[in-house]
Amino acid sequence: MMPDKLPISVFIIAKNEADRIPAAIQSVRDWVDEVVVIDSGSEDATVATSEALGARVVFNPWRGYGPQKVFGEGLCRNDWLLNIDADEEISAELATEIRALFAHGEPPFLAYTLPILPLYPFQDRGHPWTAFHHPVRLYRRDKAGFKDALVHDSVVVREGPVGHLKGMVLHRSFRSLAHHVDKVNGYSSAQAADMVAKGRDPSLLALLLTPILAFFKQYVLRREFVNGIDGIVVSHMYAFQRFIRLAKARELNRLRRKGGGQEK
Repeated sequence: MMPDKLPISVFIIAKNEADRIPAAIQSVRDWVDEVVVIDSGSEDATVATSEALGARVVFNPWRGYGPQKVFGEGLCRNDWLLNIDADEEISAELATEIRALFAHGEPPFLAYTLPILPLYPFQDRGHPWTAFHHPVRLYRRDKAGFKDALVHDSVVVREGPVGHLKGMVLHRSFRSLAHHVDKVNGYSSAQAADMVAKGRDPSLLALLLTPILAFFKQYVLRREFVNGIDGIVVSHMYAFQRFIRLAKARELNRLRRKGGGQEK
């Protein structure tokens, strides 16, 4: 007999997500042991909304994506962890698939990848062909865990093979195109600073070709063409996202050289 609550801790990092975090919590709260929200200083009703939905909320000052998720792992009481973002939700199909893993005790693998299906507000539904990202999000904490990188947060599996689930994580990353631009602006600044810290200075060729290749990657290789005009919009936004981080890195390098008296 399948247990009502699985021995899984779900943890979610959040800031000012009162409008989106209900879907995330509601998609898991009925079948996992606990939901933990790590709030980094919300000024809206994120904390009250999360608590009203049954989540435990803990404040932690923002230090970067990786450090925030590592902190979240430490708050969880179960060996099995499931990480989702405040703008994501577990689909009914994926919930059924995860429950089936625990139907007869421990799952056969120690970590699992989950396909992420991106959805924009102007899209009625997503196409499974566009779920190109399959990160590890369900794992045993003693065998895997997030690395503490400030920008690129990902789970490192330290032992054993990785299983792959088919049900989707629905990802509503942007509230609007304007929100996409705002989010890319902040994220690309962090990426640019990281690039400069690693000694990278984008070349003329990179600045010229990156947006073209990025559009091709999103529209063709990631199959956004199946979404028609919506796919064209999404692909252009991705191309901008890839270009602006390089432009900002170039700007930072030029300002540093200028400050050091090397700019002519």
